[in-house]
Amino acid sequence: MPRIAKGAIPSPNIWNAPQVYELENRAVDPEGAADAAMRELRPWDGATVLDIGCGTGYHLPGYAARAARVIGVEPHGDLAALARRRCAALPSVEVHAAAAQDLPLPDASVDVAVARWAYFFGPGCEPGLRELSRVVRHGGAAFVIDLDATRGAFGRWFSHTVPTYSARKVEEFWDRHGWQRRPLDLRMVFERRADLEAVLRIEFAPDVAEQAVAETPGLELTYPNVLRWRHY
Repeated sequence: MPRIAKGAIPSPNIWNAPQVYELENRAVDPEGAADAAMRELRPWDGATVLDIGCGTGYHLPGYAARAARVIGVEPHGDLAALARRRCAALPSVEVHAAAAQDLPLPDASVDVAVARWAYFFGPGCEPGLRELSRVVRHGGAAFVIDLDATRGAFGRWFSHTVPTYSARKVEEFWDRHGWQRRPLDLRMVFERRADLEAVLRIEFAPDVAEQAVAETPGLELTYPNVLRWRHY
């Protein structure tokens, strides 16, 4: 059985199908719009960057190309081990098996914290927000990238898969905690049709996934997201 950090919220896509999720990571945002938007708000050149919910470490080498130090935190022990293996040749990168609400880091030790599609989904993530306030230095910033469930076919498929999700309550939560937002019009571009279909099948309920496959021609998907951030 994999080692799971206490309090972790299961991620049904990457936890159950890391190989398919790797295909999704490769397909998402070929223009690098998400990273560009974050760097515009708070560059990380020469900084310490924390990737919360880093999974198999897909984004860690990219951060390491600019940052002085990169820390990946992942609650699923087997995925954290894959992230360490991926970054074994990068001395500036370290990976910890831990949860967002219990970061194994000293106070005021991080310049930029990023969570992509991990943990910070609104109500209930207050312990993780408290940890961000503890570990991010004065002058630093935290970013959360998440699906925008109010837009596009992807948002509609998500809403049908998770009918209990309330976009209104999520927005109210982030407003209440003083975070700002910006829409991100991302896309996924695949090399093979089979990869696109496999990704849809790990993202949505079986019946919704089949509907999404039928509605999606070709090798590309629009992927509406939202970037949230807070300066410290």
